[in-house]
Amino acid sequence: MKKIVVLDGYTMNPGDLSWSALEEFGRLTVYDQTPESMADERIGDAEIVLTSKVTFDRKRLCAFPGIKYIGVLATGYNVIDVQTAADLGITVTNIPEYATMATAQATIALLLELSNRVGHHDRLVHDGKWMQTPHFCFWDGPLIELSGKTLGLYGYGRIAKTVARVARELGMTVLACGRPGSEGTSLPEDDPAAPSTVSKEELFKRSDFLSLHCPLTEQTYRLIDENAIRDMKDGAFLINAARGPLIDEKAVADALCAGKLSGVAVDVLSVEPAKPDNPLLYAPNCIITPHIAWAPLETRARLIRTAVSNLRAFLSDNPENVVS
Repeated sequence: MKKIVVLDGYTMNPGDLSWSALEEFGRLTVYDQTPESMADERIGDAEIVLTSKVTFDRKRLCAFPGIKYIGVLATGYNVIDVQTAADLGITVTNIPEYATMATAQATIALLLELSNRVGHHDRLVHDGKWMQTPHFCFWDGPLIELSGKTLGLYGYGRIAKTVARVARELGMTVLACGRPGSEGTSLPEDDPAAPSTVSKEELFKRSDFLSLHCPLTEQTYRLIDENAIRDMKDGAFLINAARGPLIDEKAVADALCAGKLSGVAVDVLSVEPAKPDNPLLYAPNCIITPHIAWAPLETRARLIRTAVSNLRAFLSDNPENVVS
């Protein structure tokens, strides 16, 4: 019977879902979280490993010749040395597109929080601030009507397309810059409602709200740095529900303190969970949510179903969602 190990299953399933569908394929062990120091021991003689954050570099892959399959429980697979895995005959799969709608929804939520500040005003009401005013209403700081504003999307995949549709319904002008390396090129012709395509420089210059929708690569690491912020419109807003290292957090915090940026809303940080010295924690007008864009119950259930389907396909000698 094949040995199956899930190394870090808690975030996918903290108890409100089930891993039982994997049991039909072999003897299953699920760990909530696996520190790097315990990874080798827990992998042991497993043939099938499912993981989200545990690193499989060349050294670890070579140390476990029994591994035949690694199922990444995420879309991104940068924790795996896929070239070495391929050289060793190890199949690696991921979970593509499972969180498209959830991440688009979270992006819109961040956009609305920056403009309407619902959470901020809710806290003030519960703190008694409304009771202290003689007026029937009050607001703390400017509220923004999105109609007529420009939303810039850096990257234009499925998530960004969904965000664009909602933003247009809110009356926003939508601009987009294609994938890194293709800035300024035409967007897919099968999208008749595609926003205007612009260069990265023009996107930064014209956007009232800039939202990041690109993968983390060598080209996009710290995409938003001091130089990029200098090119952005004065008083612009920044949204990042993609990858934390896309932004230089100190540069963004400094821009918030200086008023160059009016507000920032992020669902991801460069190091997670947040460290006490992260400058964004102390910057004004900065909204931080704890990497929850992907986390609705329905989304996580879809992830687990796809993980099961990927493994079934592999064991049937017809692997799906193989990465390279």
